[in-house]
Amino acid sequence: MLFKENCSQCHGDDGWGTTDGRFPQIAGQHNSVIIKQLADIRAGNRDNPEMYPFARESVLGGPQSISDVAAYISTLPMEPYPEYGESDDIENAERLYKEKCAACHGANGEGNALKFYPLIQGQHYEYLLRQLIWIRDGKRRNAYPEMMESVKTLSDTQFQALADYVSQLLPPDDKLAN
Repeated sequence: MLFKENCSQCHGDDGWGTTDGRFPQIAGQHNSVIIKQLADIRAGNRDNPEMYPFARESVLGGPQSISDVAAYISTLPMEPYPEYGESDDIENAERLYKEKCAACHGANGEGNALKFYPLIQGQHYEYLLRQLIWIRDGKRRNAYPEMMESVKTLSDTQFQALADYVSQLLPPDDKLAN
């Protein structure tokens, strides 16, 4: 019920977000990551004015409610056709991903629930691109310092290629909607 009343208004009934990247796909995300992001938004550690009204305790409820909605979201099947970019440098992007991202986000973008590293595979290109730029520029304040350090020297062109590559990393079939 919490998901339908709050989250689905922006992320959709299926949790797939929007292809323009305004709202990320949250379906299939690790519940630990969802809990962390909601807590960071609620505490003011992640700037997200659109999300803050929905994350407030008076709307979403206390810790148990956050845990419940995160558990539900993590079971939703993921969008099988996320929005890709138009990079013509996927080979370089794959090298960049392996060099800069794979240690934390995994070889296929599967993330690490125990360390709160998000699953990024199959995320919409525009959302990935915006987050990379915000992390580099310090706008996304809850990013891990290691990630901020890792991406600080990358150009917008490299970000475009990287976001395109990651958007094409597909989750395993059992996580995808039919």
